[in-house]
Amino acid sequence: MAVQQLVKFFIADEAFGVGIKQIYQILKPQEIFKVPNTPPFIEGLINLRGKVMTVFNLRKRFNMPEKENDENTKILIVKMDDYLLGFTVDSVAEIVRIPEEEIVETPPSLTNFDRRFLSGVAKMNEKLILLLDLEKILTPDEEIQVKEIVEEHESQVIG
Repeated sequence: MAVQQLVKFFIADEAFGVGIKQIYQILKPQEIFKVPNTPPFIEGLINLRGKVMTVFNLRKRFNMPEKENDENTKILIVKMDDYLLGFTVDSVAEIVRIPEEEIVETPPSLTNFDRRFLSGVAKMNEKLILLLDLEKILTPDEEIQVKEIVEEHESQVIG
């Protein structure tokens, strides 16, 4: 029986999951270099051991109410193609093992969340974990914009 390992995290009261293989690292919030004239869901850039990466606020991306960072806030560092991105989440709960038959397509009844960001849902103890499709968090245009932001400000962040 195939099992998927997911990192389960929360944004507002909603449980999300991403495949553990996509997670490069989980960080505490740190100093973020703000970049002017970027979409509101881009928090800015961080320097992780000489690598500059963009950090996104998933609350803002998903049009959820804003919230101050607290001791539970984490930045999930994920590997996308050949670069790293950071996603701010309210808290990281645990690593869960979900049998593949418990993972289903996003039901049409799920209307409180923008379904284009999801690859499906996992059922766990009567609760749903929304599976984020990290490839779809950014549109192709936004992806280009993010690469340009990093290139333009890299020297300031590292320097």
